[in-house]
Amino acid sequence: MEKYATVDPVTSQEKMNHQQPIARSVQIWLMIGVVLVFVQVLIGGITRLTDSGLSITDWEIISGTLPPLNEGQWMEAFGKYQVEAKKQFESLHADMTLSEFKVIYFWEYFHRLWARSMGFVFLFPFIYFVAKGMLPKWLIKRLGVVILLAMLAATFGMIMVWSGFNDDTRTWVSAYKLITHLSIATCLFSYLFWTWIKASYPKASDNTFPQLRKFGLVVTGVILIQIVFGGLMAGMRAGLIHPYFPFFVEGERLMSAVSGSVSSEDLINYEQSGSVKAIVQIIHRSTAYILSGLILFFFIKIGKQAVSPLLNKTRYLLVTMLGIQFLLGVLTIINCFGSVPALYGVMHQGGALILLAIALFMNYHLQRELV
Repeated sequence: MEKYATVDPVTSQEKMNHQQPIARSVQIWLMIGVVLVFVQVLIGGITRLTDSGLSITDWEIISGTLPPLNEGQWMEAFGKYQVEAKKQFESLHADMTLSEFKVIYFWEYFHRLWARSMGFVFLFPFIYFVAKGMLPKWLIKRLGVVILLAMLAATFGMIMVWSGFNDDTRTWVSAYKLITHLSIATCLFSYLFWTWIKASYPKASDNTFPQLRKFGLVVTGVILIQIVFGGLMAGMRAGLIHPYFPFFVEGERLMSAVSGSVSSEDLINYEQSGSVKAIVQIIHRSTAYILSGLILFFFIKIGKQAVSPLLNKTRYLLVTMLGIQFLLGVLTIINCFGSVPALYGVMHQGGALILLAIALFMNYHLQRELV
């Protein structure tokens, strides 16, 4: 079977630095960070799909750590929600009781509390590992990027929530700001996961497969694009336009929703535009078929090369996760009658991150040197 060889692009000193063993405790800490980010994205998905994102109207870094502690504080929070998220309250929750408000408040509060908790879980071990000299310079630099991405995600989370307040035309937060927030969170997850791989698999292999690696990058890129359009699907509630599978079942109904040209005003006020939502769904579902074809082709292509046993097992994991993710997508769309199913929607979102992580793992092991 054909193998590809490349010239070593890094110096011996750089290779030695990258191959420096990382303590097992540091590897575990990094993986805990990956899991925390993964769970945070899922909590964010639940918050979005349960219409909980606008329940907390204040953005208080310190004092906001505690929820309302008595009936008076709860009534005050509920009153602010009714005023500042007036469109959502009147459209969806006009008959909401205080007990029901506490439920949606919980998810937004939990989402913010989890973000604060991640900061502490990251900070104290980081200080300890640095003090003990257990983190090489390359790892410290990458963790600096992780901190910046986390701060950026939090900032856009705040901007996203504000987009839903005091706007009589918007029932939810802006879908465009939502996908910006989701995209940054996805980058954070990917970068931290790649950092964990570098720390856990520091030894370079003797062979590389440049053609496979290039194709793997294409697959990963399409997964990222699909995640973005998945965020648009959720943010616009686009699944409600055509909750049917297969794609061609009553397909004329979906295509007919794209009536005429779409103006810039339609793109801005998409809540009233069935055409915009239909286009988003068509793109998302079409990309799913494209991605499926790419991964299946990738699976076959890897099988024809003399890859390591680890890579061979990973390709089976990739195609298996593809099947699970496709099924979750189908279950989500066919249950979009009246509302987006939170359980299937969140599982589908989590499945996308897992599929992305597997693709990243494969890309890493298809190259010779660490980047």
